[in-house]
Formats: sequence, structure tokens, C-alpha cells
Amino acid sequence: MLRKKIAFIGPGVMAEAMIAGLLNQKLAEAKNIIASGPREERGGELKKKYGIKTTTDNSAAIHEADVVVLSVKPQRLTEVMKGLKGIRPDALVLSIIAGATIKKIGAGLKHKAIVRSMPNTPGQIGQGITVWTASKEVTEEQQEMTRAILGALGAEVFVEDEGYLDMATALSGTGPAYVFLFTEALIDAGVHMGFPRRIAEQLVLQTIKGSAAFYESAARHPATLRNQVTSPGGTSAEALYYLEKAGFRTAISRAVWAAYQRSLELGKEKPGHVEVDEEK
Repeated sequence: MLRKKIAFIGPGVMAEAMIAGLLNQKLAEAKNIIASGPREERGGELKKKYGIKTTTDNSAAIHEADVVVLSVKPQRLTEVMKGLKGIRPDALVLSIIAGATIKKIGAGLKHKAIVRSMPNTPGQIGQGITVWTASKEVTEEQQEMTRAILGALGAEVFVEDEGYLDMATALSGTGPAYVFLFTEALIDAGVHMGFPRRIAEQLVLQTIKGSAAFYESAARHPATLRNQVTSPGGTSAEALYYLEKAGFRTAISRAVWAAYQRSLELGKEKPGHVEVDEEK
């Protein structure tokens, strides 16, 4: 990996997380990483922070790359691919773009060795999880490189069926948004009762962290753990009754399904009028 040259097309948040992870874990050298995007000032930020190379010319960025990471907005992909001429035949193309199928990327780039992946935002601190799959032309060595690159973001899970990628987009890719909304709602409820926001935030954050850690260590079904804290006629029972009455489970299920359908749509959309920023 240290000798491999990696080009990031679209120097956004997730691309930066991958760059930081690769450098922190000494899986790549700054001199072998280049990030390409339309804004020179963004490139300047990354160059100053990580010592990598930057450019606004996508074709120049991919010219010698062993790995080309596609990290642009889904709506920009078709247009961006038109300018990606000259990818080495033996290079690996790794996409982190929601909805973009291997078939679509392969046809747009006229390239065969493609990995499609879906990371999530906790990857910015190395605590994310990425689901990925690969075309049959991806070699064993390239699969190992993929594991190393995605491992810089946290855990990684390989799946044979590409259909799981759209499901992962809706569940784990979009998942942090659901958690943040739930967190926000709990904090606001605490403030409404009378807690100072600072204390409400501390209580909610540690409750969520502790509950997740307890669930992981207990290795039991969440329903079992929920029942343990739900005494008959108690406060938890009363609260859960109102959540069920309000359709809490159904709302979550429908939200995930809506995100799944949107991921499928993104894979079929033709480019329309979108902003020129290629950062994700």
C-alpha cells in the first residue's frame, strides 16, 4: 500500500476522512496521494493539512493512479466520468457514491475493475462501517487494498450481492441521520422539562453511548434488554406505550424504506441542473 498511488476525485468530507485514516495508519504516504476538485481553495486546505498533492484537473490526477476513488455527488457522476480519460487498465476504481451501480460506473469509464462501497459519517473518526462489493475483474490484491482503504474509516463488510449496497445506503449510510435526530429530540425533551441544555446533552449522549456498549457486550436481542428496563406500570412502560401509539417503529421502517427507494432512484437519474461543487 505504501507504494500505491491513490487519486481522490471529489475532495469532500468522506474523501478527507479516508486520506486522514490512510496517513494516520501509515497505509499510504502523502506524496502518493492526490485529490482533485473544482475549488483551488479546498485543495489548498488539504495540501496544507496533510501534505498531499492537489489539482483541479481530474485527468491529470488519475494518470498514474493505482487506485481512483470516486467521491463526488451522485448527481455529478455522469458529467465527471466524461472527463476521466486515461485511467490505467490495471487500476482499481473505488466508488463511495450513493446509488451508483458497478454497471453505470463501468460503462461511464469503460473500465472493469470496480469496487462499489457505502461508508457512513462516523468514518470521519475511524468509527464508521462500510459495506462493499466488487466486480469479478477485481483481483485479490485489489480486494486487499480495498479492505485497507475502507478499514481506515472503521469496520468493513464485503457482500457478494450488489443489491445490498442500496440497502446499506438506507440503513447504515443514512443511519447516523436517524440517530442524530433521535438524539436531538431527547435533548429538546430534557430542555422542555427544565434541564439546562448542557446537562441534557450530557445525559442523552452518555445514555446512547452506554446503551450501545451494553447491547454489544450483552449479546442479547434488543427486545430482551428493553424488557429488563420496563417494569410493569413503570415510567418506561408508560413512555414506550406512547411511542408505540405514535407509530415509532412504523415511522423508522418507512424512513429506511424511503431512503432505500431514493438510493435506487439515484442510480437511474440523468444529470440535471446541479451546483458545480464536486465535493461530497
